[in-house]
Amino acid sequence: MDKINQRIASELGVGLPQVSAAVELLGEGASVPFIARYRKERTGGLDDTQLRRLEERLGYLRELEERRATVLRSIEEQGKLSPDLVRAINGATTKVELEDLYAPFKPKRRTKAQVAREAGLEGLTDALLANPALAPEAEGAKFVAADKGVPDIKAALEGARHILLERMGEEPALVGTLRAWVWSEGKLTAKVSRGKEADGAKFSDYFDFGQGIRNIPSHRALAMLRGRNEGVLDLDLDVAHEKGKPHPGELKVRAAFGIAERGRPADAWLAETARLAWKSRLAPSLAGDLLARLKERADVEAISVFSKNLKDLLLTAPAGQRATLGLDPGYRTGVKAAVVDRTGRLLETTTIYPHEPRRDWQGSLAVLAALCVRHTVELISIGNGTASRETERLIAELIVKAPNLKLTKVMVSEAGASVYSASELAAKEFPEVDVSLRGAVSIARRLQDPLAELVKIEPKAIGVGQYQHDVDQAGLARSLDAAVEDCVNLVGVDVNTASAPLLARVSGLNQTLALNIVAFRDENGAFKSRAALKKVPRLGPKTFEQAAGFLRIMGGKNPLDASAVHPEAYPVVERISQATQRPLKSLIGDSAFLKSLQPARFADVQFGIPTVADILVELEKPGRDPRPEFRTASFQEGIEKISDLKPGLRLEGVVTNVTAFGAFVDVGVHQDGLVHISELSDRFVKDPREVVKTGDIVKVRVKDVDVAKGRIALTMKSGAIDPTVSRSGAASASSTRSGATAPHTGRADAPAEGALGAALRRARDGR
Repeated sequence: MDKINQRIASELGVGLPQVSAAVELLGEGASVPFIARYRKERTGGLDDTQLRRLEERLGYLRELEERRATVLRSIEEQGKLSPDLVRAINGATTKVELEDLYAPFKPKRRTKAQVAREAGLEGLTDALLANPALAPEAEGAKFVAADKGVPDIKAALEGARHILLERMGEEPALVGTLRAWVWSEGKLTAKVSRGKEADGAKFSDYFDFGQGIRNIPSHRALAMLRGRNEGVLDLDLDVAHEKGKPHPGELKVRAAFGIAERGRPADAWLAETARLAWKSRLAPSLAGDLLARLKERADVEAISVFSKNLKDLLLTAPAGQRATLGLDPGYRTGVKAAVVDRTGRLLETTTIYPHEPRRDWQGSLAVLAALCVRHTVELISIGNGTASRETERLIAELIVKAPNLKLTKVMVSEAGASVYSASELAAKEFPEVDVSLRGAVSIARRLQDPLAELVKIEPKAIGVGQYQHDVDQAGLARSLDAAVEDCVNLVGVDVNTASAPLLARVSGLNQTLALNIVAFRDENGAFKSRAALKKVPRLGPKTFEQAAGFLRIMGGKNPLDASAVHPEAYPVVERISQATQRPLKSLIGDSAFLKSLQPARFADVQFGIPTVADILVELEKPGRDPRPEFRTASFQEGIEKISDLKPGLRLEGVVTNVTAFGAFVDVGVHQDGLVHISELSDRFVKDPREVVKTGDIVKVRVKDVDVAKGRIALTMKSGAIDPTVSRSGAASASSTRSGATAPHTGRADAPAEGALGAALRRARDGR
């Protein structure tokens, strides 16, 4: 274990005691958020990013050690374990290196080489390899034995070659050297498969493409591999070589086995064996290994991007506790509407039909106006799917014609809303509400509090990644679950209003305990203190320790229960109160006074300076929400479909996805545009996240539009748009909304009287 801890410490650039403490805490069942927030003294202040990396490497290295023990045991049982081999196996630092060493000893099906050995031909192989001056035919004649399945010289030499081919293909040092060489020098090329030009048009960028394998970025690698898997692309990995001359890989095989062409009788036989070893065994095997390595690296990068985007989305500014009307737009099936009150409780649902084919524009305005008046709606949340811009125009008209309602419209991502609608959770929440209307409820709630609503949806369904179905699904699930856990615990949870799915993401809790908390709350009323949580069935001392600091009791007896101060540290606050002769309530919020205090003055053996410093900061604004302040983007009127866009047009949009090569921005035309990394800023940008993150509201200009291909290139640079840019340069967006746009069917200049005016008057009278 010390060996593993030391290696992790070296990789993270931290002290061994820090790693050892973190490993011990993880072994005790502590969560990463808990360790990062409340055990800084023990870990020397390791943050959540370092702890996640530590946890990941700990799992890998433990698996490596288990595999190492299995390999040693297997070789020992075969009676082939030498001291040198033990040293080599114990020195292997990766699973790949370990498997290279094990390859010659791994139990395998009966090969041609094994058959040849059983026929006694290994001596012929050894003889020719050791002394190329021997004539292969003459030497082979000595091993002809019909009773052993070697009827003639040709069969003898063929068997000897199979033995040597297997040796060459499994020589650990050679395989490792060649793998590193091909990774460094190899070029991966893609060609369109015959007859697949039309079917595979989306992969046209790779119909004739090549790049050094080690330099291929994640998104490109995943695209090429998907193209191959779909039968559209043929991939080939090779190192540059001169035709008509021995391949460099073949020469490396020769060198490793001391083979040289000097005109000796066996030189040609040995050289041909090296050629076959490279061509038929090593090159295909290495190509498979390195494509797997490319895929693994691409997966890591893609998963990291997805995880970061998910965090940004979950930490989007909440609109807060305001009555909200959620709209799930559609054409034929109508626009589904749901009103929720300031706490997210569903008040009313309906469906309107302002668009094709019914075109009940004025009637829809009247229904929406009545809903807004009846329930004192402040916000209107519009899903960004099919018919979203047409629906947004409907709401814009409502706002103009009913200014006294003081409505604010916001376009929100509806990703995952349909998944939630059909889920078991939604069925339990709204058993009497039609599935089609539940999505509108989710759209309304995710504006009020994105985090609280989106935790109800499987992270993969939220759709802020690329090629998410192509990457390692187990790794993706782990990463996204960790992202959700980090976000929930960073913000904290009001235990008296939180749903079971949100509570289940709190440090130390699980689905069963979350349901127990909700059931206890429903039966006994709101929790008055954190201590009351101990009465919840199956919520023991260890769980309480892990969860209490992240659970908030708003308006409880003890104001600290609404803060991130852990109950175990309440004595520290009491000590501060006594030492300063200030009552607790007068301390809270007195920023100037709290900043004047020295943390060291109140630290002790259990609670060191880092914890005390955190407590003082928390007392300044107890229970503060770390998320940014809520603001909205304004899509330009009259810009509703991709054909409305022209180069040079200035727009405001919302960042929907950030990748290694740029950022996708929703400018309100049902198709996200791409701001390439080179267009994000006037300065050089290494990582797009230096400039933008998912959910940001940004100013962009249209650089190029390709209507036929559905591609929009945007820029955030300040310079002039280059009019010579090729239309084909417009980047392909990864997030295309389904459905085509439809023409506006209402009259924007219709008078406020009529159905709308009557609806407003009736609603006011009813209020």
